[in-house]
Amino acid sequence: MAAVEQDIGHVHEHHPSGLMRWITTTNHKDIGTMYLWFSFAMFLTGGVMALTIRAELFQPGLQIVQPEFFNQLTTMHGLVMVFGAIMPAFVGFANWQIPMMIGAPDMAFARMNNWSFWLLPPAALLLMSSFFVPGGAPAGGWTFYPPLSVQMGIGMDMMIFAIHILGASSIMGSINIITTILNMRAPGMSLMQMPLFVWTWLITAYLLVLVMPVLAGVVTMLLTDRNFGTNFFNAAGGGDPVMFQHIFWFFGHPEVYIMILPSFGIVSEVIPTFARKPLFGYSSMVYATASIAILSCIVWAHHMFTAGMPVTGQLFFMYGTMLIAVPTGVKVFNWTATMWRGSMTFETPMLFSIGFIFLFVIGGFSGVVCAIVPIDVQVQDTYYVIAHFHYVLVSGSLFAIFAGTYYWLPKWTGHMYDETLGKWHFWLSMFFFNLTFFVQHFLGLAGMPRRIPDYALQFADFNMISSIGAFGFGTTQLLFLYVVLKCIRGGAKAPAKPWDGAKTLEWTLPSPAPYHSFETPPVIK
Repeated sequence: MAAVEQDIGHVHEHHPSGLMRWITTTNHKDIGTMYLWFSFAMFLTGGVMALTIRAELFQPGLQIVQPEFFNQLTTMHGLVMVFGAIMPAFVGFANWQIPMMIGAPDMAFARMNNWSFWLLPPAALLLMSSFFVPGGAPAGGWTFYPPLSVQMGIGMDMMIFAIHILGASSIMGSINIITTILNMRAPGMSLMQMPLFVWTWLITAYLLVLVMPVLAGVVTMLLTDRNFGTNFFNAAGGGDPVMFQHIFWFFGHPEVYIMILPSFGIVSEVIPTFARKPLFGYSSMVYATASIAILSCIVWAHHMFTAGMPVTGQLFFMYGTMLIAVPTGVKVFNWTATMWRGSMTFETPMLFSIGFIFLFVIGGFSGVVCAIVPIDVQVQDTYYVIAHFHYVLVSGSLFAIFAGTYYWLPKWTGHMYDETLGKWHFWLSMFFFNLTFFVQHFLGLAGMPRRIPDYALQFADFNMISSIGAFGFGTTQLLFLYVVLKCIRGGAKAPAKPWDGAKTLEWTLPSPAPYHSFETPPVIK
């Protein structure tokens, strides 16, 4: 018996180093770090695709790429940014922060956590290698509607397989997050005492578990239509291509909120810190987040107003979509009220959070515009829609990711980042982002369709401005990479409380404070 115990002791003492440490790790911090670096690599990959698109659109005519390759780029840019950049970044934040925020030693299923990350690189490889097979990458847009997607080459099958693997990763990660939050909170911490970031991720994880199997189902139906003679979406065989849109958007619309709810959580952590005030209306923020998640599941067909829908259906989806503005407005009001008369300082995380609110509201307003059926019929598939969802996903999700990175970097690395360079990163990002996407509203209202490599002369000036902005924005993100690497390698040592004088959120909740400060072992009463 003693020999067995000794052997077990040896097993526990063995810690792999180098590459094996990262491959076999079950440490939530290591896994969070890998998610974040993977996400940044995919962000740069998707960014290069976007810059190729904008280079082609710099002036009218075909200059750089062929139309077919242009369509492959628009498709892959969307898929890489959604599934490869934004979602893994938020899962990285969840892995790093949630156990520490709720006083848990690690995630509930540590080995499954490792597995859910290591599904991502092969899926990304599969997706990217579709460029090099006969027929090339899929070219039907990131929504890959049939009948076009049924007729494409083997690259489409590779994309479907990659989506299955990415979906499996998301579902495993979500189950892990839900289990960790519900079962591993420190003694004395009720659900309504959790930091808001934890709440937003709990709700996001439930959304993921709900809708990822729907995506898996619809891509499997597409796969069998392509390869096994089924006719789910083939009108000639009794199927319905519009049914694909319904199933896809039942996944796709909640997916948009999966990419924004964790942003709300990050911003709700940062703003009270730098306003040095408790978050205004904690419980209303929780209920607003849950309301947004529930409503997101019943408004999917606002993406389909031009697909032929009864007027009663159009009215239902129009009003349902507008209703989401109410809980979203509650959030924006609460963030503003938190800042009101606070002792505010404007470090980089706070700048990105304020930038997030300002630009996200613009994206929200253009979303309400798109929800109005007669207007949407006009702007559907134009650059107005491109401008709308980039205001939500770039100045929304991406800016919140930057805010969270700067906010937690001192905790992660033990060093302070270069504040001056961080502020340069913010202001350059803010300027070039608006230069890129604000003018696209005008292009869309003037009627320029999206996913086209060439366009009429009347759109030339705004396209040139947009392309200049895109290259500026892309270059600015290399500054972000430099700031992060510089912080990891050294710099001023971070104090125990890097944002000095800031109250931590755990003490600023309206409900009774937990029995401990999370810096000392919990006292169990």
